[in-house]
Amino acid sequence: MRWGGIFDIGGLRHEVDRLESLTLREGFWDDAEAAQKVLRERASAQEKVSTWERLSRQVKDLGELLDLAQSEGDESIVDEIGTQLPDLDAGVRTMEVARMLGGSEDRSDAIVTIHPGAGGVDAQDWAEMLMRMYLRWAERRGWAVEVLDHQPGDEAGIKDVSILVKGENAYGYLRAEGGVHRLIRISPFDANARRHTAFAAVYVVPDLEEDDGEIEIKPGDLKTDTFRSSGAGGQHVNKTESAVRLTHIPTGIVVACQAERSQHKNRSTAMKMLRGRLYERARREREAQFEEAYGSDRKDIDFGSQIRTYTLQPYTMVKDERTEHKSSAAQAVLDGDLDEFIEAYLLMAADRKTKAPANSEAKEGRT
Repeated sequence: MRWGGIFDIGGLRHEVDRLESLTLREGFWDDAEAAQKVLRERASAQEKVSTWERLSRQVKDLGELLDLAQSEGDESIVDEIGTQLPDLDAGVRTMEVARMLGGSEDRSDAIVTIHPGAGGVDAQDWAEMLMRMYLRWAERRGWAVEVLDHQPGDEAGIKDVSILVKGENAYGYLRAEGGVHRLIRISPFDANARRHTAFAAVYVVPDLEEDDGEIEIKPGDLKTDTFRSSGAGGQHVNKTESAVRLTHIPTGIVVACQAERSQHKNRSTAMKMLRGRLYERARREREAQFEEAYGSDRKDIDFGSQIRTYTLQPYTMVKDERTEHKSSAAQAVLDGDLDEFIEAYLLMAADRKTKAPANSEAKEGRT
């Protein structure tokens, strides 16, 4: 038995039945938001059970085929088994990754904020390329994305952008992307076609519920500014100061939202963004990594601070500096093919977490 936790199939089946019984209760739809949450939880539990059952059947069927091939000495059956192994391996790997998403906030939606760093116009263009990469990645999964704040660059690209990614374990997956990303390429903004390096920082935080008890924001710690939403012009430009910018005075964290025409709704969303940033700050402080990875000083978005390097010239290569995972298919990665990089990071993080207690004990022993 090598499964358990979220793969406690007996417990999951019981959970599916429990949630199903809730949907049959009178007045279930009186609170539409709560009802939708129950339905999502039921679908999630049912998907895990169905996936485990499918893979178990596949393993059993392939085992029986292998026994048949051995008894009859039929190599064609072995070849048939070989063609089915990649699908089985992919399914098992998916469940392995899901096993690592057991954190209390991993199932949350994710708020992704991208800031350009060193590199001028190239950095702003790079920030927009990263935004497109994450939009494509979410699209591949069938997830919804909402733009919360978007500040276009003066010449190209973007100055800032925040997007909300809605999907199961969105934060659990995308937290692997938090950090500084470096791009090396021939700059399209250089008349002499020279090679340039640009940086952009990606911040990923969970979309926390307002009643989350872990993060407390005191009204006196907030500075609120309102401004007109930016737009392409014409009748859709907001004529009132509906956009909201919040500054958390103790930490200096700044968030903004201009997704809605209602100032009240934008403030509510900005509060969720701030709550997520404070949660991530607290989490990284507990890991003694916050200052290194999420420092508020924009000077940190520069050489030597990157978590991943995307090289387009003189060769093509994407390399994660944390896991050493590489891919020569740089364009595919920029088109949203990120799963291998995310999985490699989650495997590394899970391995570190497993080893942490032993390391702590050894350190205490030496002391």
